Amino acid sequence: MAPPSSSSSLPRILFLLFLISVAVTVRSSPAHSPRRVASHNYKDALTKSLIFFEGQRSGKLPPNQRMTWRKNSGLSDGAAMKVDLVGGYYDAGDNIKFGFPMAFTTTMLSWSVLEFGGLMKGELGNAKEAIRWATDYLLKATAEPDVIYVQVGDATKDHACWERPEDMDTPRTVIKIDRNTPGTEVAAETAAALASASLVFRKSDRTYSKLLLKRAISVFEFADKYRGSYSNGLKKFVCPYYCSYSGYEDELLWGAAWLQKATRSPKYLNYIQANGQTLGAAETDNTFGWDNKHAGARVLLSKAFLVQKLQSLHDYKGHADNFICSLIPGAPFSQSEFTPGGLLFKMDDSNMQYVTSASFLLVTYAKYLTQARKVVNCGGSIVTPKRLRAIAKKQVDYLLGDNPLKMSYMVGYGPRYPLRIHHRGSSLPSISAHPAKIECGSGFSIMHSETPNPNLLIGAVVGGPDEHDHFPDVRSDYFQSEPATYINAPLVGALSYLAHSFGQL
Repeated sequence: MAPPSSSSSLPRILFLLFLISVAVTVRSSPAHSPRRVASHNYKDALTKSLIFFEGQRSGKLPPNQRMTWRKNSGLSDGAAMKVDLVGGYYDAGDNIKFGFPMAFTTTMLSWSVLEFGGLMKGELGNAKEAIRWATDYLLKATAEPDVIYVQVGDATKDHACWERPEDMDTPRTVIKIDRNTPGTEVAAETAAALASASLVFRKSDRTYSKLLLKRAISVFEFADKYRGSYSNGLKKFVCPYYCSYSGYEDELLWGAAWLQKATRSPKYLNYIQANGQTLGAAETDNTFGWDNKHAGARVLLSKAFLVQKLQSLHDYKGHADNFICSLIPGAPFSQSEFTPGGLLFKMDDSNMQYVTSASFLLVTYAKYLTQARKVVNCGGSIVTPKRLRAIAKKQVDYLLGDNPLKMSYMVGYGPRYPLRIHHRGSSLPSISAHPAKIECGSGFSIMHSETPNPNLLIGAVVGGPDEHDHFPDVRSDYFQSEPATYINAPLVGALSYLAHSFGQL
């Protein structure tokens, strides 16, 4: 047979060279897959979620205030009782300082930092400032032994006005709990807030951290010793705004869990072991928010077993699993309902608070499970940490715009977001634009108008759509259009995790 010509062997040589180059490329490529591309800018959303808290500040605002249309307000708060109660946060779109949701907000901001602060990079300082604005106030509110000032302002009279906090002329009534009028749920939640925050500041400000923890211990003792619901003794002041419907047992378990974490004292571990069942550790309620803390306490205590190997808290993995299984679509024990667009739906009134709190617990529990190399067993259906994170991501993505309306429910994030939020300061002209006082009743003409709010409350997450994914963007609809600190607080942790996981932080 004749030898092959040079022209016929050239393609074969080129093909061999190609194979060699592919082999070299494959060998030199990194073993891991390229980082996923995020559908959202979680870092931007995180930044904005923290700026929001500056818009809710009461008191004398600092020079580095970023929400510049807000000015000083409530500078004589507490004067009626000869006590300094200047500072803290307005809970939502009104001008009242409610201690119960403010303390829960503080606890959730602290938990967000404790779990995900290491991922926050430049936002960590802002998160700690948001916490400190609350804890400085809570220290004032708990300065007297066995007394906690739990509210500033007359909610009924405040809601009869539509006025800027800077113009506030409604009574700044001061409400307190004490031995004769106990409020176990508020006291125990305040103890949780102080204890969790003490952990946040343990390395950066040891003196402040010690003060917070010392106060948390005494406040919890008061909560446990003088038991009673503040919704009974203070009903005409706190209801229907922040009545406690779940009782105070959940807060006692939650407060003890945070003190156990902050002190590592056998005292609180013994308390949890002795009282956990009577305080509702094994109840099947699957709602976590400013009123009911059971699910949060279960997840928090499961960490002590999963990560710190505290065998005595073994049962809390099961309790936490039961809560998690209730959230898993299609799981045997699922109790959750979802809108046609995929949003977790608990109730008409400010539903988004349950979306953000559940998302936080999902990514946090996924972290604990990963560290312990464990999974969740939902009636024979195995659920991995990866699945929990995927469910949380879907909820956060819906909030940020992946929904039937293609609307972000965070003000200032994305191309389309609510323009007429139920918020006095945001809806009325700012002091800079309109220095003259706006009287109590004259603001209602603006409240009922269709004009977009002149001041953007950047980062505010509103109550959200209804069970059919509808959102009318009507200012008077406080169920759907009102933002609140306790909606944003758990979202801070979830956004920190997502921003980091997509390489944005």
